[in-house]
Amino acid sequence: MTERKRAPTKAYQNPGFLESKDARALRILSEYLEPKSRFDHHKVDDTIVFMGSARIKSREDAEELVRKAKSDKDRERAQMALKMSAYYEAARELAYRLTTWSKELDREERRFVVCTGGGPGIMEAANRGAAEAGGKSIGLSIELPHEQRPNDYISPELSFMFHYFFMRKLWFAQLAKALIVFPGGYGTMDELWEMLTLMQTGKLQRRNLILIYGRKYWDRVLDWKHMLRCGTINSQEYKLLQFADTVDEAFQRVCDDLQKHHLEPDMLLQ
Repeated sequence: MTERKRAPTKAYQNPGFLESKDARALRILSEYLEPKSRFDHHKVDDTIVFMGSARIKSREDAEELVRKAKSDKDRERAQMALKMSAYYEAARELAYRLTTWSKELDREERRFVVCTGGGPGIMEAANRGAAEAGGKSIGLSIELPHEQRPNDYISPELSFMFHYFFMRKLWFAQLAKALIVFPGGYGTMDELWEMLTLMQTGKLQRRNLILIYGRKYWDRVLDWKHMLRCGTINSQEYKLLQFADTVDEAFQRVCDDLQKHHLEPDMLLQ
């Protein structure tokens, strides 16, 4: 008796094809459609994005480093970690307060959900603050050569893992109505410049808020006004930036801006 031939594998069930160079367009598209499906299901229409260094530690972790430091170099690093931990605690408190505020806005839709890059540091702090306020929060994690798992405070149903940086950035930009930028390094600056360029060129609405938190840090890293003086940006482009140095100041600026510009659903995203 002739053995029955196995049916051919459907293309969308073929792992070899789906992971191949030829299927890259499908993988890119899936990193748009799958998050969109989850956001729609969980009624997430707009976000407050927190950005900042993955290397900034919580106060308790920094204090532990100080206790364990043995050499002068270790003590110096630990003291700096303790100093920088103030930003972790500020991001945590700000996310807590913004989540508490946003939960009172709409009992049906989730408004202005805290969103981060899903990792440790400032990202963890913001997800942690939102969780402590009893709210949902988003983590847009990225697969990296060195291990970096999503932090423990992201709402599981809103935890994403991206392969493509540009698709991850798209979801930062797509729903964000406010961007709060804490001290950070290359990755934070890359994301900040991307958002500023999109606003400068009209690809994002200029009424979206970009808030730089911690001038003591940022003014030593970047001389914003030097760009203005040299004519590489104009005064309107400089005004895309707002600044805050305390949680109270940041909270008020974000709430005022969102209430002024974004309480009504954004019809451009419908």
